[in-house]
Amino acid sequence: MPSAFQFQCHLVLIFLAASKGETRYLEVRDAGEDDPFLLLSEDLKRELSAGQIYRRSLRCIDMLSIEGQFTFTADQPQLHCATFFIGEPEELLTIHYDFVNIDCQGGDFLKVFDGWILKGEKFPSSLDHPLTTSQRYVDFCESGNIQRSIRSSQNVAMIFFRIQQEGNGFTVTVKKNSNLFPCNVISQTPSGRFTMVIPHQHRNCSFSIIYPVVIKISDLILGHLNGLFLKKPSAGCAGVGDFVELLGGAGLDPSKMFPLADLCHSFHGSAQMKIGCDNTVLRMVSSGKHINRVTFEYHQLDLQETEIRKENSIEEFCFPSI
Repeated sequence: MPSAFQFQCHLVLIFLAASKGETRYLEVRDAGEDDPFLLLSEDLKRELSAGQIYRRSLRCIDMLSIEGQFTFTADQPQLHCATFFIGEPEELLTIHYDFVNIDCQGGDFLKVFDGWILKGEKFPSSLDHPLTTSQRYVDFCESGNIQRSIRSSQNVAMIFFRIQQEGNGFTVTVKKNSNLFPCNVISQTPSGRFTMVIPHQHRNCSFSIIYPVVIKISDLILGHLNGLFLKKPSAGCAGVGDFVELLGGAGLDPSKMFPLADLCHSFHGSAQMKIGCDNTVLRMVSSGKHINRVTFEYHQLDLQETEIRKENSIEEFCFPSI
């Protein structure tokens, strides 16, 4: 049975995959209005191909993966609302307040968070983000007109808001910006291929896949031979300044996940691992002394693959959660 975390994340990502941010173009097939299994109509494709600015209303809980202008207007008191924003791995997001009409003195709030939070867990983790946790929040009621545009540090961001008066609300414009060296990514899809590069920077970068997956690393350059080690209390890559680790767990925060394997040395070939956890993370730690690079591909684990061990696979983990 899926965990509560996995169910919540999958609802978010299913909603994203189905709608790609276009709620008013969704058609429900044999389901209620809030059923997450939806079909995308063709109207959106025609509208966007015509070069128009995309606009739509927001729900209290919503997901966006497309540029445009988005408006929330309360039709009743809304106390616990959030909008999740996600781009492609190589994109950053800019959120601009076009119009805000909320009662800050009466307890309303509108906050942008640089990353995602789900059930108290953050992505990126505090260890992997350049800002402190408090700096990652931008509160409109405190900043007002001083800071009307906020740019994310990675491909995800979110808005929290509480609006108690009917008719009050806000409008934001979301734009995407290129990121030459993506660091900290949540994958929109359960399969893909990615190359992470950290060029002489002292930073940690995590790539999160909120699915049980098979992950295969085909190329790793760390600036310093060959080796793949299962994580042990007194072994692995302890004391090495540059390495890649694979993590698995049931939450969003990589710092709270279980370390499964370390890769301390450069290699070109194939290292594969099946990870049946709710969330899988590939994390690169860089000292800043080298240009570090890792290329990997991944796809969602199916039941047949849980029964097959490949010759170059290392031990499987987390299968009870599938």
